[in-house]
Amino acid sequence: QVQLVESGGGLVQAGGSLRLSCATSGGTFSSYAMGWFRQAPGKEREFVAAISRSGASKYYANSVKGRFTISRDNAKNALYLQMNSLKPEDTAVYHCAAGRGAWGSVMRTINEYDYWGQGTQVTVSS
Repeated sequence: QVQLVESGGGLVQAGGSLRLSCATSGGTFSSYAMGWFRQAPGKEREFVAAISRSGASKYYANSVKGRFTISRDNAKNALYLQMNSLKPEDTAVYHCAAGRGAWGSVMRTINEYDYWGQGTQVTVSS
């Protein structure tokens, strides 16, 4: 059983930056493809970014491409999301997720992930 704990959320002004972290335990981190999703009030959970098990392959939602960067440190069992040029529409609870996938695969849909964190709130003020 893999446990995921997000941190790094908070309140930031539009144009600012935040770095989210996801600490993992209970499994072999490098065995999992990882992703970030977010859910705004009254909306469905949506894909943000994904990274392969090695970290060599990454994929982003169009809405965050060029502003967000996903990365991972397999030695530290940690996943990160660097968020720059934040916009009010980025306000949401951000969740990290882990799923078993092929070595080079990136997974973009909720159903592909097996484990989820509780989330961290990101609020961007205008």
